[in-house]
Amino acid sequence: MTTGLQLALLAGAMVGLGLVLLTARLKPAEPDLADALRRLTPTRAPRTETSGPAAAGKERIGVWAIRALPPGVWVRTPTRELALLRLPLARFYGDKIVFAFFGLLIPPLLAAFLEFLDLGLPLTIPAFASLGLAVVMFFLPNYNAIDEAKKARLEFTRALGAYIELVALERNNGSGVRQAMEAAAEIGDSWVFQRLNEELTRSRWSGLPPWEALHTLADELGLPELDDFADIMRLSGEEGASVYANLRARSAAMRTAMLNDELAQANAVGERMTIPGSLLGVIFMALLVAPSLLRMFSNT
Repeated sequence: MTTGLQLALLAGAMVGLGLVLLTARLKPAEPDLADALRRLTPTRAPRTETSGPAAAGKERIGVWAIRALPPGVWVRTPTRELALLRLPLARFYGDKIVFAFFGLLIPPLLAAFLEFLDLGLPLTIPAFASLGLAVVMFFLPNYNAIDEAKKARLEFTRALGAYIELVALERNNGSGVRQAMEAAAEIGDSWVFQRLNEELTRSRWSGLPPWEALHTLADELGLPELDDFADIMRLSGEEGASVYANLRARSAAMRTAMLNDELAQANAVGERMTIPGSLLGVIFMALLVAPSLLRMFSNT
């Protein structure tokens, strides 16, 4: 028979679990010390994904899943986002398998806890809950990859504006197209400049024009701003056109667009903040008016 103590324990457990999950979701991720030190070091190696026992284990699971499961199981793989984040496909699939496994595991554990409190549920409820939660958590890495790639694209766009300015200055000083692009890429120390430098170096050794390498990178990562910059440099390289003014104008347009986006986001946040204030004002007015209304109705 269910007692008040058991119900209180169940309610406390559910509230505690909800608070733990909410805190884990909202808590900022701890920065990796090695990655932070590499960012602060002037001469550092190209950024690569850190590997450890957990990452290696997920990659092994992902390799097994690629071999054992049909391709249709994955539904949709964010290939561009993974390429931008430089996240191995096997590790991404390993994350999906691990997340789905925990989704299958959580409802039976909660059902066992309820059974311990003599609050047993029908077997169909944990079974359907396990399947539903497993499906939701199976697609959670997709959401994480898309969200992280969105932030990375914004960072890439910011750095690309500075890179275009540097290329314009190099071209104005008389440097050739390739020389200007490579010299500008070697100045910056962020991962964006390093990625550009890698692509330009690869194009030099393969004998391809530098703008073709940037076109390929833009298509691979889904970066239209980089594609536009490559078109400008192709015009300069193939036709010898002066592109200093075009580059400066393109950089200024990118900065203006980013500023407008930030202003729009700030306005949206400000509008959302006015809603709680308006609700508080309505509640305060209701508290002031309610006694008078109650007194009036009681007299009538």
